[in-house]
Amino acid sequence: MEDIRVGVFICHCGTNIGGVLDIESITEYAKTIPNVVYATNNIYTCSELGLSQIRKSIQKYNLNRVVIASCTPRTHEPLFRETCQEAGLNPYLFEMVNIREQDSWVHMKEPERGTEKAKDLILMGVNKAVLLEPLEKIKVDVNPSALIIGAGIAGMNAALNLANQGFQTTLIEKEKELGGNLKSLNKVFPIQEDASNLLEITQLVKSHPKIKVFTSAIPIEVEGFIGNFIISVKKDDQISKIKAGIIIVATGAKVLTPEGLFGYNGKNIITQLELELLLKNNKVDDQNIVMIQCVGARNEERPYCSNICCMTALKNSMLIKEINPNSNIVILYRDIQTHGTIYEDYYRKAREKGIVFIKYSLEKPPTLKNNQINVYNVLRNEEINIPYDLVVLSTPLIAQDDSTSISKMLKIPQQDNNFFLEAHVKLRPSDFATDGIFICGSAHWPSDIRDSISQAYAAASRASRILSRDVLEIEGAVAEIDQQKCISCNVCIKLCPYNAISENDEDKIIVNQVLCKGCGVCSATCPENAITIHHFTSDQILSQIAPVEESQEPEYEPKILGFLCNWCSYSGADLAGVSRIQYSPNLRVIRVMCSGRVDPLFIAEAFLNGFDGILVLGCHLGDCHYINGNYEAEIKINGLMKLLKLSGFSERLRLDWVSASEGVQFAKLVNEFTDHIRKLGPSPIKNKETKDEVIENLNSIKSVLSDSRIRTLFGRERLIISDGNVYNEVIPEDQFEKILTDAIENEYIRQKIIEIIKDEGMSVPEISKKIKLEPHVILNHIVALRARGLVDLKEISEDIPKFISIKE
Repeated sequence: MEDIRVGVFICHCGTNIGGVLDIESITEYAKTIPNVVYATNNIYTCSELGLSQIRKSIQKYNLNRVVIASCTPRTHEPLFRETCQEAGLNPYLFEMVNIREQDSWVHMKEPERGTEKAKDLILMGVNKAVLLEPLEKIKVDVNPSALIIGAGIAGMNAALNLANQGFQTTLIEKEKELGGNLKSLNKVFPIQEDASNLLEITQLVKSHPKIKVFTSAIPIEVEGFIGNFIISVKKDDQISKIKAGIIIVATGAKVLTPEGLFGYNGKNIITQLELELLLKNNKVDDQNIVMIQCVGARNEERPYCSNICCMTALKNSMLIKEINPNSNIVILYRDIQTHGTIYEDYYRKAREKGIVFIKYSLEKPPTLKNNQINVYNVLRNEEINIPYDLVVLSTPLIAQDDSTSISKMLKIPQQDNNFFLEAHVKLRPSDFATDGIFICGSAHWPSDIRDSISQAYAAASRASRILSRDVLEIEGAVAEIDQQKCISCNVCIKLCPYNAISENDEDKIIVNQVLCKGCGVCSATCPENAITIHHFTSDQILSQIAPVEESQEPEYEPKILGFLCNWCSYSGADLAGVSRIQYSPNLRVIRVMCSGRVDPLFIAEAFLNGFDGILVLGCHLGDCHYINGNYEAEIKINGLMKLLKLSGFSERLRLDWVSASEGVQFAKLVNEFTDHIRKLGPSPIKNKETKDEVIENLNSIKSVLSDSRIRTLFGRERLIISDGNVYNEVIPEDQFEKILTDAIENEYIRQKIIEIIKDEGMSVPEISKKIKLEPHVILNHIVALRARGLVDLKEISEDIPKFISIKE
C-alpha cells in the first residue's frame, strides 16, 4: 500500500481570506497534521500562478492527495480537479475546504475564532483526503435522436426545434390528430388571432424529414437510461420499439368538467372551453352573461391557481362585446391574474369596454336561482342579484388521466395535484431529476400558449446539449454494493429515487451506475451497511468527525457539527458568506450530497466524540434535488430522536430546511441553535462524573442504529404507510409510529444490557438495579437476547444465574 502524501494549499484570496484569518498560523498548523508532507499558501490559488504551483508541487513532492483551503467547492472544485488531473493525479484524490464563504466572510468580527475554525476545517479535510480513492467517470455512448410524448403546441415546437438542429425526432400523440387543446380554441390572447392559424405548425411537423409521427399511439414501456432509451410504443395493436437518447414529456393537461358545481348542465351553464366552440361557430347571442372564476380551483381539493383562466375570461368577454356591444357581461372573481404589462393593459381595455368585475369570496360563493345569480360583493359589502341568460364557468386545467401511469413508466415524480415535478423550480425547470428526460408545457403546470412554446424551446435546448455529444461522462461518485454483506432485503430498491438499484437474473442486488446520482439515501439506510457511496463513504465522513479538543476560550463555547446538503443548505451557507452575514463561529460543516445521506450512526459518533450539538440541514420538503431524500432524512432523524430522548441528547440535535436562497435563514438557524446549546451547557460526556455512563448509553444507541431490524423499519416506513407491507397491509402512520417506538425502546434496553454485562457476568436483579427496570422486564429481554445468540449464561452462583454478553 502506498504512503499517503498530502499537500495542503491555503489561499489568501487577496484580502477576502487573508485580511481576516491568520494564514501563516494556519499554514504552520497544516504542516503538523499527520500525512501532510507539504503545506503552503499563496495570494490567489485559482490564478494561473497558483494552479501552476499546485501542478509543480504534485510532481516535486510526489503528492498523492491534495487539499485546497479557499472558497466554496460549488464554484471552484471543477477547476482544481482538472488541475490535479493535468499533473497526473486522479481528480477524485482532491478535497476542497471552504474557508472563505463559510469562515472569513462570516466571521470578520472574530478573526481569532475564525482562524481556529479554519484549522479545524483543514484537519477535517485532510482526514477525509487520506481516505479518498481514485475513481473514473463513467462513459456512455449517445444515440442522437429524441422521443417526445404529446403533440400539442409544446410537443410540436420541441420536435421542430430538435429536428431543425438535425436530430431524428419521434413524436407520439394518443389522439387521432396533432394539436392538443389548441384544436378546441377559437382565438388566442392577447393578439386575438384565430387559433387555427397556429395549427399550421402541424403541417410543418408532418412534412419534416427528421420527424416521425405516431398518432393514436401510446408509450407502454421505457427501458434504458440517458443517451440510450428504448421506448415501446403501441399503435393499432402493433408495438414498435424506438431508440432515443432523450425523452421530452409534453403530455399537456385537460380542462376540468365541473360536474355538480353551480348547476353546470352544458347548455346555459357551460365552461370557457365550451364557450370557445360557440364563439368559433358564431352561436353566442345571449344578452346577460355572467362568468364565474376559480370554479373547482383554489380550494382544498385543488389549491393551485390555473394561471390561464382570468385571461381566457377577459378574452372571451371582449370577443362577445365585439359581436354585441350592448351585451351585459359580469365577471365574478376572487383575484385577477394578469401578470406583466401586456396582460394588465388587456385588463384595462376590458373594463373600458364596460365589462363589470365583482369580487366574491370562497366563504360566500355565488348561488344560482331562477335565472339570477346572488353574489356577496366583497368590496361593497353587499348582496347583489344579477340576471343571466348564460353562465360561463372558468375551470382549471388538471393533469391528464394517464399522468400517473407515465410517471411510473418513466420513473419521474408528480406533485400532489398529479402534474409532473421538475428537478428544481429555479435551477433546472425543464429537467426531471432523472437524467435525459425533460418537460415542457402544461404537463408541468397550467401554461398559456406563449409559455408553452417558450418551455418547449427550453426543453429542446437542454436536450440538444446531450444529443450533440457522441459520448457522455457520468460522475464517478456513485453507489456500489458489497455482495458479501448484501442480504437481498430489497430496501434499497424501494428507496432509490432514480430506480438505479435492481435485482439481476442471479438474484443479486446491483447498481446501474449510469442512473445512480450518488445521493447516498440507500447507504444511510441499508440494514447491513453493504452499500458504499464513493467519494462520500461512511469512513470518509466519520473521519471528519474528529474528537473535540477542550476549548481554550475563557468562557464555554459549544462545538457544533453541521451536516449540510450540497444543493440547498450548503449553498444557503455560501449565500450567507457572499452577503457577509455574520454568525457564530461555533459551527463545523461536513458537506454531503443529500441530507438523506446522513446515517444516524454519524450523529451518535459525533456525540461520542464530544460535540455539544449537531445540525442536519437539507432542502425544503418537496424541493429535494434528489426527489425525496429529505423525507428519508426526516424519517431517520425522527427515529434517532426517540433514542436520544432515552439518553438525554435529543435537545442537542436539530433537523431543519434551508434553501439555496436563504442565507439569512441559515445564519439565523446557526445563531439560534448555538444559543440553545450554550444554555444547555457542555455535552454530558464532558462531565467526569457521568462520562462512563454517557459513553455506555451512546454505545448502546450505536448498537441500536446498527441493528438490521431497526434500519429496515426506517427504510420501509414511507412505503408501509402509503403502499403497505409485504402482505399489502397499509399501516396507519400513528400505528406505525407505535411499532417503531416500541422496537427502538426494546432494542435500546437490550443493547444497554449487552453493554453493561460485556466485561463481567451479572444477575437479573443486578441488571435491574443498574438499568432501573423491573426484574421480570429484564428477564424477558435476557431471554430474547439469548435467543439471538448475543447473551449467554456465565455461571450460577448461590442458585442465582449470571449472564454475560457474547463478544463478536
